[in-house]
Amino acid sequence: MSKFRQGALCILIASAFTGGAIAAPCTGPQADVRPIPPGTPLTLDIILEQVRNASPDVRRAALETRAREADADQAGRALNPSIGLEVENFSGSGPLAGFDQSETTLSIEQTFQFGRKRAKREQAAQANAVLGGAECRLLLRETELEAASLLYSLLAASQVADLAEQAADLADTLLETVSKRVEAGAAAPPEQSRARADAAALRAAVYQAHAEVEQKRYDLAALWGSADPQFALPDIDRPAVSEPQFGRDRVRTHPHVDLAVASESARQAEHDVARASVIPDLTVSAGIRQFEETGENAFLVGVRVPVPIFDQNRDAIRAAGYRADAERLNRLAAEANLLASQRAAVTLVRAARERLTLLEDDALPAARSAYEASVQGYAAGKFDLTTTLDARKALIEASLAVITANRDLNVESMRLRSIVGAAPFDGDFQ
Repeated sequence: MSKFRQGALCILIASAFTGGAIAAPCTGPQADVRPIPPGTPLTLDIILEQVRNASPDVRRAALETRAREADADQAGRALNPSIGLEVENFSGSGPLAGFDQSETTLSIEQTFQFGRKRAKREQAAQANAVLGGAECRLLLRETELEAASLLYSLLAASQVADLAEQAADLADTLLETVSKRVEAGAAAPPEQSRARADAAALRAAVYQAHAEVEQKRYDLAALWGSADPQFALPDIDRPAVSEPQFGRDRVRTHPHVDLAVASESARQAEHDVARASVIPDLTVSAGIRQFEETGENAFLVGVRVPVPIFDQNRDAIRAAGYRADAERLNRLAAEANLLASQRAAVTLVRAARERLTLLEDDALPAARSAYEASVQGYAAGKFDLTTTLDARKALIEASLAVITANRDLNVESMRLRSIVGAAPFDGDFQ
C-alpha cells in the first residue's frame, strides 16, 4: 500500500471517528432505514435517522464517493502490453503476387512509464475519492440542519394553527357578547356586523394555517424521499438550548473545512500528475519475423521514445498550479468564514433567548390581561368594540411573537450546533 493511500485511509478513518454515526452514510453501504410508522410524533432523532439513511441526495453522494474509490483502484493498474501481427510483401505484382515472398511478424509491445506517473495518477484519484467523501459529509451536515430547522418550523406552524383556532373561538365568543348587547339595545347593529365579519375572517385564517402545516409536512418528508408523510405532528417540549462549546478548534472539525483541505490536496495531486507527464515514456517491442521464401526466422527488437519538442505540457502544468493555489486560498478562507459564522450564531442565539424571555414573561401576560379586561369592560358598556378588537389583536400578535421567537431560538441553536459539531450533529441525539 502506497504512503498516499495509507494517508488517505487515515483521513477517512479519522473522519469516521470524529463524525461518529454521521460519517457512516458517506463511507460505507447505506443501512436499510425503517419507515416512520403512521401516527408517530416526530422527534429530532427520528428525522435525523431518516435523513442519514434515506436521503436521496446523501445516498447519491455516497455512491459517487464509492465510484471515485473504484476509479482510484483503476488508476493504480499497470498498462497492458500489446500484441501485433503484421504481414508484408503479399498480393502485389510480379514475384510478389502471392504469399511466397511475404514476411510475417509477430511482436509484443510494452510501454514503461517514468516519473512515477502511475503512482501519481493513483494518488490523484485517491485524493479525488477523499474529496468525494468530504463533499458527501458536507451535504449530509447541511441536510441534517435543514431537517432540524424544518422540524421546528413545522412545530411552530402547528402552534400557529392552534393559535388561529383559539383566535377564531375568541372571535365567536365576542360575537355572542356583541349580539346580546345589540339585542338589548346597548350597542348599534353595525357592531354586530363588524364582529361577524371579524369572526369569519379569523375562521378563514384557520384553513390557511392548517394548509401551511401540511406544506411543511411534505417539505420535511421530501428530505428523505417520501411523498406520503403519515407521521404525526411534533410532540416536542422546548429542548435544551444551552450553548455548546465553541471556538476555533471546534470550527476546524466542520465538514466544510474538511472539504477545503481535501480539495486542496486533490488539486495539488493533479498538479503533480501534470508535472510528471513531461517525462517521456519508453516503449519496448520484441518479436519474431518469418520469411516465407526461405522459411527462415529472425528476431527483432525495437525501442520508441516520444520527443517533447512542440508540447512539453507547460500550459497544463501552469493551469494545475493556479488551481492548487486557488484551493489553498479557499482553505484559509473556509476556516475564517466558519469562525465568523460561529460568532454570529452565538450572538443570534443569545438575542433570541433574551427576546423569548421578554415576550413570555412580560408581553404575553400583559396582552392577555388587557384583553380579558377589555372583554369585561365591553360587556359592562365601559369600552367600545374597537378597543376590545385592538386588545384581542394585540394578544394574538403577542402569542404569535412567542411562537416565532421560540422557533428562531431553536433554529439558531441548531445552526450553532451544526457549525461546531455538537449534538445532534455529532452522531448522538439530545
